[in-house]
Amino acid sequence: MNRATLTLLALLLICALSLVAAQQSARKLFIAQERAQIEERRLNQDWLRLEYEQRNLSKSARIRDVARNQLRMSPISPERTLYLKETK
Repeated sequence: MNRATLTLLALLLICALSLVAAQQSARKLFIAQERAQIEERRLNQDWLRLEYEQRNLSKSARIRDVARNQLRMSPISPERTLYLKETK
């Protein structure tokens, strides 16, 4: 074999190895993208669940029940209301 053939063979091997390395890199990036998309879907589901819980916890009936039962608050009544007059 002459020198030109050996050079072309070496170039061919280098190109083949770089092609294999590029394909492996592309596979790793694709797998990372898929994992990121799965994580994104999971986080979106968590976000929707938390929004739903927030809406339920902020309903006025729930607030009223917590105020009465846990905080032992009672509704205002005219006999318990104090009116203050401003003195000048």
